Amino acid sequence: MILKEKINQDFKDAFKAKEEKKVGVLRMLNAAIKNREVEKRTKLSKAQTPGDLEKDSQLNDEETLAVVASEVKRRKDSIEQFKSGGRPELAAQEEQEMKILEAYLPAQISEEELRSIVAESIKESNASSSQDFGKVMKVLMPRVKGKADGGLVSKVVKELLGD
Repeated sequence: MILKEKINQDFKDAFKAKEEKKVGVLRMLNAAIKNREVEKRTKLSKAQTPGDLEKDSQLNDEETLAVVASEVKRRKDSIEQFKSGGRPELAAQEEQEMKILEAYLPAQISEEELRSIVAESIKESNASSSQDFGKVMKVLMPRVKGKADGGLVSKVVKELLGD
């Protein structure tokens, strides 16, 4: 089952079970997915590629994961804002939503695993200083995309490059 179908099925199940919080979060996620499909369809129509626009504009699992990850990131940012603004009840609400969304992301790798992958990527890209940050990220990101927080990845790369 592709990810988008799983999200829709979970939405239906939550709706039947009257899980209001989950229904709301999955409804927002479905809307974000639809918006991304509309953007993709618009780009395809401007490029005037022949074929079935409706079918071609459907998101694959990787693109759907990117939408889920951006929604999780949006929640993390909101949590920080609410905590700094003295609104712990709203931060708690965002954390609940984030937990629901994180169920659709691949398992996150530990910092130790990340460090070893970063070290391999540094060797592979022949990086020697912080000037080579971009080279390392180019090799590294396909390996850890969706499995590790971008901020943590950046921090570990800078650390290991000696920045």
